[in-house]
Amino acid sequence: MAFGVKREELEAWKRKVAEGEIAFLTHYWFEPRFPGVKTITKVGCADLRKLADWCTRHGLNPAYIHERRPFPHFDLIGDKQPEILRLEGQWEQLERFGMA
Repeated sequence: MAFGVKREELEAWKRKVAEGEIAFLTHYWFEPRFPGVKTITKVGCADLRKLADWCTRHGLNPAYIHERRPFPHFDLIGDKQPEILRLEGQWEQLERFGMA
């Protein structure tokens, strides 16, 4: 279940994904299968090759890409989440969700 994302943010993420950009959307998240995990970042891109290359560059397995059209994405959680958000310069999301 997702919390803490505004409609405008979601619409901007969808637009960027559809245009073939790598786009980031972080929100609060509750999933009993992942105790202790409070946030998730959806890293999306309609260009699956580009998204797979992005995963590989960050040491992530592209097999975990959710190929859900029209918004394919990789769910970034756990210790890698703040690490990669820092590398990608996603400072606003890091600060807003207490990962800075």
